[in-house]
Amino acid sequence: MTIGVIGGSGLYEMDGLRVVEERNVSTPFGEPSDPFVIGDLDGVPVAFLSRHGRGHRQMPSELNYRANIYAFKVLGAHTILSASAVGSMKEAYAPTHIVFPHQFIDRTRHRPDTFFGNGIVGHVAFADPICAAASMMMAAAARQCGAFVHEGGVYVCMEGPQFSTRAESALYRSWGVDVIGMTNLQEAKLAREAEICYVTMALVTDYDCWHQSAADVSVDQILDYLRANAAMAQRIIRATIPRVAARTRDCACSSALQYAIITDPAAIPAEVKRDLAPIIGRYIR
Repeated sequence: MTIGVIGGSGLYEMDGLRVVEERNVSTPFGEPSDPFVIGDLDGVPVAFLSRHGRGHRQMPSELNYRANIYAFKVLGAHTILSASAVGSMKEAYAPTHIVFPHQFIDRTRHRPDTFFGNGIVGHVAFADPICAAASMMMAAAARQCGAFVHEGGVYVCMEGPQFSTRAESALYRSWGVDVIGMTNLQEAKLAREAEICYVTMALVTDYDCWHQSAADVSVDQILDYLRANAAMAQRIIRATIPRVAARTRDCACSSALQYAIITDPAAIPAEVKRDLAPIIGRYIR
């Protein structure tokens, strides 16, 4: 079994990682964002994916989320550790702090975010979209690495690629949102359908545009803080991987599809069964 990591391409440039190969994985949903970097970290098989492709070539709305998560499933990943930049919606969450949100609000509009359809219907439980057990392990590792950590909270996922208007920023704050980003919700939804545990490590880079004294969010600001936090993110991921690899997966993530598929198996098209076999094969033949 493998641990998956999604983030910037620099995340796999860490001490202790032995890179074995780069692998292209084809899926029924098209090509993933980039070739996977397959390696070994302290005896644990690891698969890294650059979310936006090396060189940051793809916008959040252009990412092939289904292909990315499907490929992780084919590679044997049972847990995905995600790292991404976010804006802070609260004074207490300052740039360079790290947040491990447990909830999402969806403000996206143009993104496929399910493996189902085309003759098969499934409804997974998603009340708790983050794997709590894996998230607590990663948050504990982050504290031990010396990061300023906030555990829990709400991530609002916006469409982008533009940043928020001031009115939107004020609205999200009135909802009690903690951080804002553009990528993690679809990953979490699809990981749950694939019965993969999913954790978000949100790296705070800015205060969006609501803050009265801080500068409005800009790409330069985000990149500056991401560079400042890159080494910390690598240390946290390295410390987390052996912990989540060794744990017993007794969480609901591991059996999310057990009662979710409601289509009569005899009515599911043969090609759909074939294409989704890595996802549904435990339950539908």
